[in-house]
Amino acid sequence: MDLFEYQGKEFFAQYGIPVSPGALVHSPDEAVAAAERLGYPVVVKAQVQVGGRGKAGGIKLAADADETRRHAASILGMDIKGHRVEQLWIERASDIAAEYYASFTLDRLAKQYLGMLSARGGVDIEQVAAEDPGAIARILVDPVEGLSEPRCREWVVAAGLDPAATEGAVEVLLKLYRAYVDGDADLVEINPLILTTDGRVRALDAKVSLDANSVFRHPEYKTYDATQVRDARERAAHERGLQYVGLEGEVGVIANGAGLAMATVDIVHQVGGRPANFLDIGGGASADVMAGALEVITSDPNVRSILINIFGGITKGEEVANGIVTALGRVEIDAPIVIRLDGTNADQGREILRPHLSERLELAPTMLDAARRAVELAGGARGAEPAPGGGGGERR
Repeated sequence: MDLFEYQGKEFFAQYGIPVSPGALVHSPDEAVAAAERLGYPVVVKAQVQVGGRGKAGGIKLAADADETRRHAASILGMDIKGHRVEQLWIERASDIAAEYYASFTLDRLAKQYLGMLSARGGVDIEQVAAEDPGAIARILVDPVEGLSEPRCREWVVAAGLDPAATEGAVEVLLKLYRAYVDGDADLVEINPLILTTDGRVRALDAKVSLDANSVFRHPEYKTYDATQVRDARERAAHERGLQYVGLEGEVGVIANGAGLAMATVDIVHQVGGRPANFLDIGGGASADVMAGALEVITSDPNVRSILINIFGGITKGEEVANGIVTALGRVEIDAPIVIRLDGTNADQGREILRPHLSERLELAPTMLDAARRAVELAGGARGAEPAPGGGGGERR
């Protein structure tokens, strides 16, 4: 779950990270009222889940009510990288002496947490990495050992932050680390982390991505989930408990398991097609789950064919096949369907499906064959890459 800035600051505040006072508003009148309460000058900030707001004109400084109203009116409704601005964060302006960058995420290769800290904040960290990689001080933290204060202090010194910021930065970074771990976050980022003219260190921005699978430990995250930006397809899938990501192609993809779903998307690309989505129905393929998946897929007007790629494991092939047959009786489908069924009791499953086969419903022996046929039914390949041949690879 990607949080809006105002939500990220609420999240940070729970862990004692200092943030600037502000208010969420939805109209120019509300913006002025909030600015009057906070005191001028204020910053009018677009709330969208994408970077580059400042460059796009989505962040403006206002010295009085007239400027606040004018900026709020111009920013509301603005399109920033495909995201429409529907709410604003009005924040008391800060007196900034220096800007830094700080974040924690996971280094999957090292299997440790990765902290990044730079004295060059306020700009895209990718730009800093490209122009001056040495300007980013990196630290790997063993999840078992955690981040100690002495090690954090060494990290701050290595990053070259101003001496006046050392104590405040160490304090904020230790809290940021706790927010990352205890909050089950995938990413916590402050850019910029500022040193004020009176010597305080504070988070001026907040970028937070939370692990949606941790909601059972954090019931309060349901509030964040309710504000996630999703298109109509993604909303429908979310309501059905399906793992779905909308893409821009013509081949609808249904698979059980995230790995198999990603592999299916990849192989559709390899044989020259364009997947319309990533859809993981999980370990099972019951009639209800399959019907929900088909309803989501068919709600996309761009879908011209559907590829169902199931590998039976704990869920047996005949159970999967019965789920598919029942689901097909519930959902009206215009696009042709290609099914690849393998794994536990796959032969029995295919026998159940066989009486229902037609020009609109086909079985394919392998994942590669199924992808090629689905792409063909969707209108043919576009610049196909050489697909993997033979062996066990195409079976899974």
